Amino acid sequence: MSAAHRSITLPSPLPLDGGGSLASVEIAYETYGELASDRANAILVCHALTGDQHLASAHPVTGKPGWWARMVGPGKPLDTDRFHVICANVIGSCMGSTGPASFGADGAPLAMRFPVITIRDMVRAHVALLDVLGIARLHAVVGGSMGGMQALSLAANWPARAARVLAIATTARHSAQNIAFHEVGRQAIMADPNWAGGDYYGGPAPDAGLAVARMAAHITYLSEDGLTDKFGRNLQDRDSKSFGFDADFQVESYLRHQGSGFTKRFDANSYLYITRAMDYFDLAEEHGGKLAEAFAGASARFCVVSFDSDWLYPTAESRHLVHALNAAGAPVSFVELSAPHGHDSFLLEAPALDRVVKGFLA
Repeated sequence: MSAAHRSITLPSPLPLDGGGSLASVEIAYETYGELASDRANAILVCHALTGDQHLASAHPVTGKPGWWARMVGPGKPLDTDRFHVICANVIGSCMGSTGPASFGADGAPLAMRFPVITIRDMVRAHVALLDVLGIARLHAVVGGSMGGMQALSLAANWPARAARVLAIATTARHSAQNIAFHEVGRQAIMADPNWAGGDYYGGPAPDAGLAVARMAAHITYLSEDGLTDKFGRNLQDRDSKSFGFDADFQVESYLRHQGSGFTKRFDANSYLYITRAMDYFDLAEEHGGKLAEAFAGASARFCVVSFDSDWLYPTAESRHLVHALNAAGAPVSFVELSAPHGHDSFLLEAPALDRVVKGFLA
């Protein structure tokens, strides 16, 4: 799938929820399909925690296909014969948008001088990008997981900017359990001696800590049935247990592979900042403590999708969101899909999701 790789510097400083602003903000993004003359056919796709702007093009580091390549292209749910599809790397990340690895005015990486950000800050940068592109109102904003949080934040805080909002495998606030899992990952990174208070650029990176963080998080993206079906208690390249601490089991080897591979494409400080932004996310808290109030001014149509095997953002949280949208008088459709893959189902083969996406965007 052909993509246009782009980058812009926002024309103005970006104000932040935590106070202050980012003086200079670079946004890396990709586009697919042509923008109509009336600029009304644009779809913004928001990526998840460890995602990036390489929605349907090969990743420049790993060479793997884009993370939603099966969804984007001529005749696909995100039909590039009809739509101009935009995917931007969030601020705080490490694939071209301004983040902790970016250089400050003194020529040194910002590292922990980078300010703590929120999901709303990420979306504020998206909106600033849309302003530069001259796109006043999106045909749709679409996102899964943290991308769904961004889609909901845009609908709540910039209600005139999207005609449709598709939120997949997501939540309106991060639960205590989710915060706890993220804290384990952050502590693993900060306990790595190579983290060096965040000032590791130019030296050895805290890859061991980041790998453990990824391993812990990856478990939450899967389902018990999926792990059992794929690995069970099968041993890895051996006929008997080693009675040691090598990777005796296939599932152990799989997690180690996931962890080590992740360190080649992601920055540890970015992981700290983005997980903190997710933990701070609570749309009800942002709007007086009532989730329905977040959507009081909504003018969009909503579609909320959950998966029955997702225990990270279970269906109950999607139903809570749908009830709030109903209370706000917003038109909303909801579907729980059956899939064996857990939270990651939205990234994997799920033909029912393809049909929902295509139908909602029509």
